[in-house]
Amino acid sequence: MLAKRFSSIHTPAWIILGLIWLGGNLCDRLWLILDHSLPAWDQSNHLTKSLQYFYSLNSPEIFNGEWWRNFWMISTKYPPFTYIVGAFFQKIFGLGNDQALLSNLLYNGILIVSIYFIGKTLFSSEVGLWSAGLSMLFPRLYQTRLQFLIDTPSMTLTVACFCCLTFWKVETNRQKQWLWTILFGLGWGLALLSKQSIMFFLFIPLLYLGITHLWSKKWERVLQLWVSFLVSSLLWFPWYRTNWIYLFSTVQNSNAIPATFEGDPPLNTLAAWTYYWQDLPKAIGWVLLLVSLVGLLLNFLGRFPKNKEKIDRSKLRESIKWLGIYFGGSYLICSAIFNKDTRYIMSYLPILAVFLSYGLIQWRGKYKAVRGVTVIIAILVMITNLFPIPGTENLSLLLSPGVSFRPYLGQEIPVKSIIKTARETNPYQIVNLGVIANTDSINHSTINYYGQLADFQVYGRELGNKQDYIDKDSKSFDWFLSKTGDNGFARENQLKFADTLDNNPNFSIVKSWQMPDQSLVKLYHRNQISFEVKPLEKAINKISLDKIIFPEEASGNFPIPITYEWSGNWSDLQQGLVLLSWYPKEADPNQVTWIHDHGIGAGMLWGNLAENKGFKVTENMAIFPGKNIKDGEYILKAIYLNRNTNESYSIPVPDVTLKINNSLEQIPAPELDLNTQLREISVNLGQGIPGLDPIFKKVGRLNQYDPIQDYLKQTEIALKYRLNNESENHQLNWNYGLVLSQVLQENPQGAIAALKQLIKIAPDNPYHHAYLAFVYLYNWQPKAAENALIPALKIDPNVEEFKILKAISTVMQGNLIKGWRILSMDNR
Repeated sequence: MLAKRFSSIHTPAWIILGLIWLGGNLCDRLWLILDHSLPAWDQSNHLTKSLQYFYSLNSPEIFNGEWWRNFWMISTKYPPFTYIVGAFFQKIFGLGNDQALLSNLLYNGILIVSIYFIGKTLFSSEVGLWSAGLSMLFPRLYQTRLQFLIDTPSMTLTVACFCCLTFWKVETNRQKQWLWTILFGLGWGLALLSKQSIMFFLFIPLLYLGITHLWSKKWERVLQLWVSFLVSSLLWFPWYRTNWIYLFSTVQNSNAIPATFEGDPPLNTLAAWTYYWQDLPKAIGWVLLLVSLVGLLLNFLGRFPKNKEKIDRSKLRESIKWLGIYFGGSYLICSAIFNKDTRYIMSYLPILAVFLSYGLIQWRGKYKAVRGVTVIIAILVMITNLFPIPGTENLSLLLSPGVSFRPYLGQEIPVKSIIKTARETNPYQIVNLGVIANTDSINHSTINYYGQLADFQVYGRELGNKQDYIDKDSKSFDWFLSKTGDNGFARENQLKFADTLDNNPNFSIVKSWQMPDQSLVKLYHRNQISFEVKPLEKAINKISLDKIIFPEEASGNFPIPITYEWSGNWSDLQQGLVLLSWYPKEADPNQVTWIHDHGIGAGMLWGNLAENKGFKVTENMAIFPGKNIKDGEYILKAIYLNRNTNESYSIPVPDVTLKINNSLEQIPAPELDLNTQLREISVNLGQGIPGLDPIFKKVGRLNQYDPIQDYLKQTEIALKYRLNNESENHQLNWNYGLVLSQVLQENPQGAIAALKQLIKIAPDNPYHHAYLAFVYLYNWQPKAAENALIPALKIDPNVEEFKILKAISTVMQGNLIKGWRILSMDNR
């Protein structure tokens, strides 16, 4: 049936559609060839995700559930369809922005065919062809498809869904209805796997069809809508199930926060509801908009010759109503959202193309030439908007003001050189750059993307926006990148810190580059870096601790500077954790006072190097004995643990003693390693809700300092080893660290096991039971969550959050009424 549907396109129509597709894509590729600019913030973020999916697909494990969980978790904020398709195109054509954008060859084809069929089904083949052509001439659409964004594929799939839904709506044959039900379900699933906002456009048409068929008691048609939803869920459910917890923060981060920052009009103002209406001339162009609307008006007034073709007035009214439902519903929903962005509402523009095409073909008789002239002018507008043709500036401004999108032809932005310099400076390490500049070409996202292209060795990170965060960043980043002159969206306190770097004795400038605007980009490196890697001439079989340096005497109330020098073969160093236990000099070595477990080189050793060559890793760190540590002499015990093979052995330790004297003043020291900071903050879990906020704030910064979040895995492996092999005097605190590390890695099974152990150790803390319930809910085990909450509610029945968790577990089990009653009773 599908083949029959496509075969209904006459050969000339196929040729015209093919030429439209070819012309649009040739124009896009020419623009990209000319353009020397770099992908900006959003584009770089999306390209980075596509790159991560590219490498994930190098070794797929289709029958491994854990592989699928990690696969879906690569992108937790946005559904991954765009990234996966981009990855496949890059596998064929190579890595890069232009190569990823070749996916538009697919999207443009789907969009053109979908629009053609919508216009042909609702009006005529002529309208369908004009609609397909106009959609390639809308400024908003050709601007967006020149950038790697999720908006183009989500728009394409939304229109394709509406096309299938239109076929389903007008189809009278029962078997064909069911076929379009399945096809719509598949398209719906892919659309939801591209962006959640596609429902802004499909919700009202689906609601209209559902109510219409319910009202007319067409139960089979209602069933078909439900079946299409079930079919769609086969595609989108795995990703949403894995990442549903992030959807709540995504709504806040993509709506209220940006809207407030950008100064969007509040919803109680007229400007909020006319925002997209006022944007229409820029989105589609004055020429296409005015000529089409005038054609409709003059046809209504009877100023054109009568149409020779017989018109089915009933079908015409129903077609216009159907387009109006899609257009009006999506306009109202998008306008009702606080955050306004011209890309958000793109999916209604192709449907508007169908309506405008119907208006354009009303120019009949001696006025028929208006159609061709209008399209020629629209093509000229597109060319002048996209290409720097001498003498066309005024024409572009006159016919399409404010939408010029020309390629950058100037001097190359030195991002690749920045990445190369950082790699050459630290060839054996992951480089984590604190990027202060925040322009469209020099920003943390773009630096991060090009660093990922360099075999994932360089990462770009944004500095904090609060002064205390910047103070922390200044001690935790070994690299900084700043820029003179215009710094785009960089905050004032970030720029003040950048101004201090030239005179900061802890940093030296590695290199500077001149930008096209004559500003300077400067790359800074810490003089005493956190860890340093040097090759040795000889091979080393086992890891050894060659030297350990620290003050002879220090207070345990403050961090104490310490330097470790490790040597070994590359594989053991890269995969190695060192479990360092400090204990009283005269005591049993098993009586651990404090620990300093971490990955060698903070787990940031980079590259696969030869096994027959040794390396030395020098770590400049700090230890924190703790404020309750007694005065006395302490010595060190060291164990090596290989995270891959689980091999472990004792490491001989130099004969050194640390004397703790708590009456001494603080000694200058580096920042504590991330593992220690995580363990220290994890004990806040015992406080319940009040303890969670400082945990989230702390972890947010820690994740900036370890771009691959390997410190979480290090902490998990080390604490598991200790809990299984060592004394019980630190069991509670170590369990807190283990729970937090596994929760942050989104490992529900591991977190559940650790929480059960935590409950055995401290069963009277109600929050331990509530955490277990929350993880069960995250893992879609509502009955287990409800059972886990019983002890928490017995210990403290007045905690509001416990009742909310119970209500959620009840709702997830399908008992909506009971869940509502629990919440209602709580609100009384």
